[in-house]
Amino acid sequence: MFSQVGVFTSMSLPLHSRVADALRTEIADGVLAVGSPVPSESALCERFEASRGTVRAALGTLRNEGLIAGGRGRPPTVCAPAVAQPFETFMSFTAWAQSIGRAPGQRTLEVARRAASSVAATALGLDPGTTVVDVLRLRTLDGSPALLERSSFVESVGRKLFDFDPDSGSIYAYLIEQGIDLHGGRHTIDAVLASDADAAALDVDPGAALLRERRRATDSSGTPLEYADDRYRPDRVTFTIDNTQSTHDLRIVKEIS
Repeated sequence: MFSQVGVFTSMSLPLHSRVADALRTEIADGVLAVGSPVPSESALCERFEASRGTVRAALGTLRNEGLIAGGRGRPPTVCAPAVAQPFETFMSFTAWAQSIGRAPGQRTLEVARRAASSVAATALGLDPGTTVVDVLRLRTLDGSPALLERSSFVESVGRKLFDFDPDSGSIYAYLIEQGIDLHGGRHTIDAVLASDADAAALDVDPGAALLRERRRATDSSGTPLEYADDRYRPDRVTFTIDNTQSTHDLRIVKEIS
């Protein structure tokens, strides 16, 4: 039944896992090149003698791994391999993208003074209802949507952004130029489902899985300056954590697919 398929790791695996393994191997070997379309569902069904549901499950696995991208009626294509980001540029999307030779972009959706949300107020150590400056930006890599940024800055920092064009580049670089002591950050990474607003901005289906990075940026004294809730497309960006037993150091790297 499987002589035409190629390499399978184990015949005991479910068929959708074996289909995913075969396609994964072809991507790794360059048989399916970066940017090339994945064979159609009907072609894969015929090749693997599998149902459409089995093929869709296999493609879903590869999509979740960031090996292919596509959806909302578009055929899937093979993604570029991941590139690691050093921790020292972790807080700046612009610096990271430029360091790996990719073109960062941004489109500002909102800059506004408003009462802090309960989550932001807690993270920033503010009383409920304290005014903050909220920023909502769509970030792109080589023109494709990759990240939806939601940041709440304490007012003394955020008000400086009303004299800055957030579409012109890095907010952090501008704030540092203005003398703001952006010293460190605490990052929490998990997964969430795309809301309707997330889906519209990032060009994914509502309910699609997104990587979320919640960040609290502080000055050198540990005073919170920003709370952020950033949503990444996992087919464009992934995270890897490296550590060593001898030094107990921890290094987080962001990768681009």
